[in-house]
Amino acid sequence: MRTERRHGTSARIGIAPFNVERGTEPSMALPSTIHRFQIQLADTARNVYQDLDLRIARHPSETMPYLVTRVLAYCIAYEEGIAFSTGLSTPDEPAIWVKDLTGQIKAWIEVGMPAPDRLHKASKSQDRVMVFPHKPVELFKRQCAGQRIHKSEAIRIIALEPDFVRKVEATIDRNVRWDVSIHDGHLFLTTNGQALGSTVEEHQLEAQ
Repeated sequence: MRTERRHGTSARIGIAPFNVERGTEPSMALPSTIHRFQIQLADTARNVYQDLDLRIARHPSETMPYLVTRVLAYCIAYEEGIAFSTGLSTPDEPAIWVKDLTGQIKAWIEVGMPAPDRLHKASKSQDRVMVFPHKPVELFKRQCAGQRIHKSEAIRIIALEPDFVRKVEATIDRNVRWDVSIHDGHLFLTTNGQALGSTVEEHQLEAQ
């Protein structure tokens, strides 16, 4: 279980289920690996200050860049009601979502390189759709170019620098401690005494 402090209070959170990279074949022979992420998160522009203690199941088919990106996406998009979805067992769900107190989805958050038809369906059913590519953002934009995607211009695409993701990937162990600070379009991450940083760039798809 996780412990999360909200301005001096605490809450309990369970294991985040795995969510393999879309399009890969799941392996049924190997168990998921549990990673514990203890994160001190500060997003000054949004006045978000949280201590997160997340236990995340990484399926054997999930690449390390995908894992790093989905944990950072959780941090960048953090708000009340955010959670990892149930993952591979329900492929119609996003990697992350935000729900209100009634269980209604407020934000649909994809990680990776979701197919255009998947985005089309999500955008038709949800007001807020976000994508965090785990590969260079231009590859994702080319994948979507000329494809039919409902309200494509309203989909928020948030990209981190690929070199930054690779550097973070090299630090990942079973137990991870991060200090994450987001300010003025930049993300700063400190782990094991190593300071890393990236721009947080927002992109748009072409209007269809």
